[in-house]
Parts: sequence; C-alpha cells; structure tokens
Amino acid sequence: MYPFTPGSYAPRNGWYVAAFTREIGEALLSRWILNEPVVLYRKADGTAVAVEGRCPHRHFPLGASKRVGDAIQCGYHGITFGADGKCTFVPSQTTIPGVYAIKAYPLVERGLWAWIWPGDPALADEALIPTLDEIGFELPGMIPDAFYSMHVKGRYQLLNDNLLDLTHLGYLHSSSIGTQDDAATPEVRDLDERRLSSRRYMKNTPMPPIHDRRDYDGPVDRVSGMDFYFPGFHAGIGESRIPQDRPRGGHLLHASRVWHAVTPATKTSCNYFFGMSSTSPEKLAQAKIALEPVLAEDAFATEEIEKIIGTMDALPPELMLKSDVTAVQGRRILQKMMDKEKAAASAAAITERSKVDEPV
Repeated sequence: MYPFTPGSYAPRNGWYVAAFTREIGEALLSRWILNEPVVLYRKADGTAVAVEGRCPHRHFPLGASKRVGDAIQCGYHGITFGADGKCTFVPSQTTIPGVYAIKAYPLVERGLWAWIWPGDPALADEALIPTLDEIGFELPGMIPDAFYSMHVKGRYQLLNDNLLDLTHLGYLHSSSIGTQDDAATPEVRDLDERRLSSRRYMKNTPMPPIHDRRDYDGPVDRVSGMDFYFPGFHAGIGESRIPQDRPRGGHLLHASRVWHAVTPATKTSCNYFFGMSSTSPEKLAQAKIALEPVLAEDAFATEEIEKIIGTMDALPPELMLKSDVTAVQGRRILQKMMDKEKAAASAAAITERSKVDEPV
C-alpha cells in the first residue's frame, strides 16, 4: 500500500498517540486506531484505559454504548466487558463463554499524551516512548499545551512524509511559518535506533511572516528541524535570533517546540495531534489562533494527495529530489519494522502448523 510494499500499511508494534490526556474522561471516547475501533475512558480511580470498541456478539460499537461502573455495557444486547477486556455479564444466560472478551490495550500517559500499543502486548516496552527530556518538553521557561486533535482523510504516511520534508514550508505555508530558505538550506541529519533527526541552520535569512516584528524587523539566524520517533511522533524545534553582526547580536527573538503525533486511523485516514510550547501564555494563545490555518493547509495537502492516489489504478513512479533523503529514510525504517512483524507472524504460523501436524 503506497508508499510501502503491497500488504504493508503501518507498524503495529510501536507506541502511538491515542489521545491527548485531557480528552480522556468518564465518558466513552471512540477512536479508530490502525483500522480497529478503540474506546478510551477513565476508571473511577482516574486510571485511563483503552479497550477494543467492537462487541464480539453482533459487532455493535462499544463507544456508542454505556458505562456501568468501570465496565462497558453493549448498548445492543447488554453484554458487559470490564476494563481488562473480560466479559462480566451476559443477560441472556448465566454462563459466560471463555471466548467472550475484547482486547485491552497497553496505555501509558506521559506529558500531554496517552500512548497506545496496538500490537503484541508482550512487546510493549515503555522505554520505547520518547522521554519528555528528549522532546524538549521540560525546558526551563517553556510552557507546553495541547492545541488540536484532528481527523485527516489521508493515510498516515502522507503526513509523516509531510513532516519529514520541511522544504514545503516556504511554499505551502509561505504566508505564515516558512520562507524559501527552508528549501534552499541543506539539512543536517542524524539517525539512531529510535529516531531520525533533521536540522536546518539558516544565517541572515528572512524572518517568517508569522513572527512578531515589534521588537525587531530584519534578517535572522534561524534553526528549524524535526526529530521523528518511530512510528509516528515528530518533535520540532524553531528558534530565531538576531544575527551576530548586528546590534543585540545573538538575542533570542523566538523559541518554540512543536509536537506532531500521527496515528493511523483507517487505511486511508489518520488521527493528528498537535501541541507546542512557548515562552509565555500570551504567545501560546496567539500561536493557537495563528497556527490553526497552517495545520489546515497540511491536512488539505494530505487529503488532496489521498484523492489522487486512491483513484488511480496504478501510480506512476515518484520523481525524487535531493531533499527527499529524510523522507525516504523514514519510509525505509517503517518498512523494516513492518517486514520484521510479517516475518515474526510467518514464523509463528509455521510453528502452529507443525503442532497440528505432530503425531498424537
């Protein structure tokens, strides 16, 4: 499935953002994650949980059902499931079949986010979640906030590609956060087993249109970049300073950290969570208003591309540019994760077949 090999869609064994923590409360919150319905809610003790959102009886959506204590009672036939996924009540019979259960997903709250592991629960290592220190969440003087939770009608890798190739800033976002130097400036890249990093260091470059010019109006030295934590979290950095050869050289004019979480919803749609931090509540409030149309532009580009690739019987090959190196690296990393999962599933299937074939 574009842009991956046939049958590949998204890694399952990885931590994705299921919701901002503030979205989860007593009410049932429905969300599609990796082509499966999921329900999130808080138990009476405040613990956030995530369970499968489909009743195994007639496939009625449990998100459209009701809470009974810490359990969910299916709104169709009253079958009830606890927060651990086990069935606790079947109104039409006294015995509960052992097969009656729904998935209970590992869920971890950290920072602004509730992280879910959709794959094999035995592999859910919390150490794989990016730390708050790594993503610049706890920098002194910076205030973090959750801005937007969006549903985008485009496959999740389209948004990953968008965030891995920031050359689009000076064109798609030319009236707000980008300049043409975002494309013209070479990247500095770094890769390890957990994240792919990119930075652009721009000297004496025009200030992006969105930036406040009351204190200074002239060229700046900018740092712009993104750290991609596999399989769907992007931590961005933006800083602007007065160039060293000018009065007040080195003075910090703008500083922010932004966080984009991209989580597959269906095969052709995704959940998109955007948060950021800045140096004051006033700047955060201004940014929340100013950046809403910017995020809408990214969603628009993603959805328009989805319309094209979803309609064509066969896509022509992409004509790659030098600036595509980071995005291609990101794709290869995710493909490798999916290939590893397929190999493990094939090995497990062979093992199961050999057990069946063993003489009794």
